[in-house]
Amino acid sequence: MPENPYRPMTPELASRRAELAPEPHRAFEELGRAVFADGALPTKTKQLIAVAAAHVTQCPTCIDGHTKLARRAGASPEEIMEAIWVAIEMRAGAAYAHSAIAMHALAETSPSGDDG
Repeated sequence: MPENPYRPMTPELASRRAELAPEPHRAFEELGRAVFADGALPTKTKQLIAVAAAHVTQCPTCIDGHTKLARRAGASPEEIMEAIWVAIEMRAGAAYAHSAIAMHALAETSPSGDDG
């Protein structure tokens, strides 16, 4: 099985993407630079948040890129793995919390389908 099942972004595709919508592309790049710059949170912390968020959104490209960026920002492998465990708990926690929807549906539904 390939490491990344998604087709890779090539320099040619990236150029074409920018060419097709130059202003949104420029704005998106500026947003990334602004968001990940040191501020109230240091870049390392922001990259650890991004690693966790990438695992929740399940974006392989983001997982790869932000893991490398977190490491370059000084995050240890242990910090990166701990951020991933936070993501795992949050994703599982969301399923747990959403089980209330199923519990309400079960309370409103009979096995025979006669819910009236």
